[in-house]
Amino acid sequence: MRILLFSGKGGVGKTSVAAATGVRLAELGHKTLVMSVDPAHSLADSFDLEGALFHGTTADPKSIHDNLWIQEVNIQREIKRHWNEIAGYITSVLRTSGLSDVEAEEMAIFPGMEELSAMMYVNQYLREKQFDVVVLDCAPTAESLRFVSLPTTLDWYVKHVFTLQRRVMKAVRPIINTLGPIEAPPDSYFGNIQSLFQKIQGIDTVLEDPRITSVRLVTNPEKMVLRETQRAFVYFSLHGLTVDQIIVNRVLPDEITDPFFEGWRKAQRGVLQDIEAYFAPVPVSTVPLFDHEVLGYAGLQELSDRLYRNTIDPSLVTRTEKPYEFTMVDGKYEVRLRMPFVQKAEIGLFKKNDELIVEVGTLRRHIGLPTTMAALVPVKARMEHDMLVVEMRNAT
Repeated sequence: MRILLFSGKGGVGKTSVAAATGVRLAELGHKTLVMSVDPAHSLADSFDLEGALFHGTTADPKSIHDNLWIQEVNIQREIKRHWNEIAGYITSVLRTSGLSDVEAEEMAIFPGMEELSAMMYVNQYLREKQFDVVVLDCAPTAESLRFVSLPTTLDWYVKHVFTLQRRVMKAVRPIINTLGPIEAPPDSYFGNIQSLFQKIQGIDTVLEDPRITSVRLVTNPEKMVLRETQRAFVYFSLHGLTVDQIIVNRVLPDEITDPFFEGWRKAQRGVLQDIEAYFAPVPVSTVPLFDHEVLGYAGLQELSDRLYRNTIDPSLVTRTEKPYEFTMVDGKYEVRLRMPFVQKAEIGLFKKNDELIVEVGTLRRHIGLPTTMAALVPVKARMEHDMLVVEMRNAT
């Protein structure tokens, strides 16, 4: 099963691109599921499926066309299915603070529930081989990054804290329940956590395997949007995921000749050049601005024709190498960048703001640095076969 994860800044047209990809894959004969992980679901709206009346009926995969299903993760249903003990205990604690039943139930939905629920489904579909491709329409960038980082966080918690916490609670629970202002969590609470962890076990390995999972970043040809796309690229790389395509949506088409748009056209050309330089060698695809709203199956079909006009099959694995990685060796931070066919003498390095700039002849490669390395400067560089290794240290 292939997993295609679509992410990007809110409002760039990410849902439409993900849905159009699902349409193309289904037409190629792949059993395809398009799943919305965004709490503000718009997937059913994208397919123009009876508007708001359709929402809430797609908590399970719903067939909408040959080989095509959609699913919008519904957190209220997921709480009943998977989070009952956890949400029930938190709700009871919140009630003691004076909140009403409704308020307590709302407050018991904490960040991460929706993302973890989606991961459980992805893991289930992978194990059961239900679909050939799962297209994930993720929330805006920050929430998408939480989505991919949650498995590692939960794994650390279960391995280092959970077992001890459960044992301690078992010993002190009678005392807390007798003397404390609220009851301690029952053992079934911890059992629920363990059950959830078992359902997502292995998903981190799946996400980091480029033969299974690819990230597609959707952006617009605007500087403000590009900056967030750059940050997303850095952090997906940092979490070990492979970005295999950048999709630039809403590019002004050549047929628009009105002088009013000349300023926009010039600005978009400049940003498109920056995108090509920054993300190389990751391929960049463009989608023109349509003269109408992209809506319904026919509209998404038209979008897919424009987006994949030069693509045989959007599910094919096109990149298995991570463009670069950040590591720490013997307490020293390093940026490792694959640069075949290049001699060290040809390479130039310098730092600009939170980016490491690598020059080879007249070409430049911009590498956005994670927060932990943003204040560091390059002090040494060496070649290890075809890998450029740059050592980063504090400027002082």
